[in-house]
Amino acid sequence: MTGAVALVVGGLVLLTLAADRLVLSAARLSRLWGMSAVLIGALVIGMGTSLPEFLVSTLAAARGEMDLAIGNIVGSNVANLSLVLGASVIILPVAGHLHTIRREGILMLAAVSAFGIAAWGGAITRLEAWMLLVGVALSAWLLVRWSHQDLAEGIVTIEVDDLAPPGRRASIEVVIGVLALGATVVGADLLLLGARIVASELGLSQGFIGLSLVAVGTSLPELATGIAAARRRENALVIGNVLGSNLFNSLGVAGAAALAGGKFTTDFRAPIVFMIAISTLAGILTATGNRLVRWEGAILVAAFAGFLTLGIR
Repeated sequence: MTGAVALVVGGLVLLTLAADRLVLSAARLSRLWGMSAVLIGALVIGMGTSLPEFLVSTLAAARGEMDLAIGNIVGSNVANLSLVLGASVIILPVAGHLHTIRREGILMLAAVSAFGIAAWGGAITRLEAWMLLVGVALSAWLLVRWSHQDLAEGIVTIEVDDLAPPGRRASIEVVIGVLALGATVVGADLLLLGARIVASELGLSQGFIGLSLVAVGTSLPELATGIAAARRRENALVIGNVLGSNLFNSLGVAGAAALAGGKFTTDFRAPIVFMIAISTLAGILTATGNRLVRWEGAILVAAFAGFLTLGIR
């Protein structure tokens, strides 16, 4: 058991540090290449921080552990919209353009719902998997198009700050990003191995481990990024990080895992309902007053605690 715990802790640490550095490289490249903050948050950082979920879920599915893969996706989506967003808001209230929040929020809710419907019956068919993958490509196209529209209309501007210092070479960030991606793969594999051993030793189901331990672990990059963005008063990054991550989880990660794996035995219907409900709640709280304040963040964090104690039973 001690060795398994060491694997889990080591995997989580490596996964978090590597993914965080990978996202930093992606964000710097985006600034250097003139992309808007909205697009950085939703597409680059949001989807970038979903790499741990992608790697863990795909590896698990390929090894016949589809319950762990699906549990990780559902749990990560819930953690992103409750723990990550809530903790970020408690540190600093988040405000943004209401039309942007509604637009991207509706897209995220549609993606989460599509995944929930596909996984409702205990298996995601190959056709449904391909439809989810097409959905993530379409979502990325929409995010890019919306970003260009916002820039053209003057709604948002390209940020110029110390994230990409003058003289920073893009080629250096590309190399660092590739190395960080390799470290992320190793961290994901260590985490997955340790989680399997812990589940076996404690007699816990793969679904439980996926919904709790692995889901929280793979959401740490989102949490770290969200808190850092809140402290920098980067509202677009806070919202975009969460929305983009859940988009990629629900469409890209679920689609890839379904193609790699097969059926799952855990009944995820209650957690799926909770996932859709927390997505709706986060959207309502954000749209109310065009901002999220600290007490609303506390509600989201409390919802995550409720999910761990009740939703996964």
